[in-house]
Amino acid sequence: MGRVIAYMDDLFFQMKLAETAKHVGVEVKVATNAEALRTLLEPAPKLVVVDLNARGNPLEAIRELRQGHPELRIVAFLSHVQRDLAAQAHAAGCQEVMPRSALTQNLAAILGDAKD
Repeated sequence: MGRVIAYMDDLFFQMKLAETAKHVGVEVKVATNAEALRTLLEPAPKLVVVDLNARGNPLEAIRELRQGHPELRIVAFLSHVQRDLAAQAHAAGCQEVMPRSALTQNLAAILGDAKD
C-alpha cells in the first residue's frame, strides 16, 4: 500500500483526502505542523501533499523536506489567486503547485500515483 503524508489543518479537506485515499487504496497520515510532519517521514512516503495556507510555516516545511528527501514528490495547493505564494513554493522545492480546485478534481489520480 502506498503511503501519503499531508500537511494541512483544514478538517473538511482532511476528510476528503482520507475518503479518496481509502477509495484509491493508499494510506494517508496528516500532520498539522512541521514537527508532526517530520515524525511521519519514516517509513518514507511516496507523496507529500501540502496546504500552502495551513498554519505554521508550510514553505519552511517544504524546504526541509526537499533538503532531507530530494527525490520525494511534493504537491502543494492554494487559492488560485495566490500567484506569489505559488512562486515561493516552487522556489522552496515543490515540483507541483496547483489551485485547490485542481487538486480536488484530480485527487484520485494524484493519490493513485502514490500506490506501490
